[in-house]
Amino acid sequence: MGRMARFGTWLGKNADGFIALLLAVGVGVVGLLDDAIDKAVRDQVIESGTLLVLALLTTAILRDRWRQEPAETAMRESFARTATLPERMQRLEGVVSDAGRALADLSVVKVLNGAEEIAKAHAEARAGTDRWTFKGGTGTYLRAVTLPECVAAARAQRRALLMRLEIIDPADERVCEAYARFRRSMSQEPDGTGEVWTAERTRKEAFATILAGCWYHQRFGLLEIHIGLSATMTTFRWDLSASSLIITGEDPRRALLAGRRSFYYDSCTTELMASLEQARRVPIELARSVPLGDEPTIEEVRKLFETLGLPLPRSYTDRDVADLTRKALRAKNPYP
Repeated sequence: MGRMARFGTWLGKNADGFIALLLAVGVGVVGLLDDAIDKAVRDQVIESGTLLVLALLTTAILRDRWRQEPAETAMRESFARTATLPERMQRLEGVVSDAGRALADLSVVKVLNGAEEIAKAHAEARAGTDRWTFKGGTGTYLRAVTLPECVAAARAQRRALLMRLEIIDPADERVCEAYARFRRSMSQEPDGTGEVWTAERTRKEAFATILAGCWYHQRFGLLEIHIGLSATMTTFRWDLSASSLIITGEDPRRALLAGRRSFYYDSCTTELMASLEQARRVPIELARSVPLGDEPTIEEVRKLFETLGLPLPRSYTDRDVADLTRKALRAKNPYP
């Protein structure tokens, strides 16, 4: 029964071809019967049968073509979709690439825990760098560690060094008081230098950073230094080297680290440059007209700040100037 069903299905699909086959066989048999059938009748049967066979074959061909049209259309559509495959793959690669960059950015922004880990990150950032950008309060750690070590490394390797520093304006009593108040709100205890933050100390620390920049600038000809004075305080400190960015807050045990060529690194670089451009510029180039000794005298320091257009407060005694000089050239590391 199964075979008969399959044969019936096949016959339904190929009836015209099967009938043409039977007619062709019948015409052939008639052609072989020379004596049994009149010649005129035989010729007429053969001609009629031949025409019928051709008609059936033509019908079969037309039917097959009609059946092939949907298949050809589907193939053309398939080829059309295949033709757009490279473009789709390119878009997919773009999405994957963007996702990869996002993950890479996330992977290079790292939280540093502990003073030892932060100090190690700073040491690695200083190693071999030819530039340093700082933005913060008064730059105490910068004077104590970063500036002298970067200058020493550049001098040893006989290469240029670019320093860009932005600190609070020591001539602005309002911002100095705001910074001191903020630091005291974080801790009433003395910091690593053994001192408590006051407006007077804030002013001296900022003046000391300017003096240190001028002193190192005179002693290392390959040092290019820019100092900007800000009228607003920041609660963060940015240290940007050629290889990394380190952001610290008031908690000396935690910091953020971002590697070079990350989105965060590039964005902060732009931010720091724009911020420095808006700060009040210190004309460091004028400092060369006031030579500073290895141990600057009180008169040299006073004259230097007069030349820079940042005269020291009249209330400053010689002891205050000496204290300022000590902070500039022998600063204590606030994070020992």
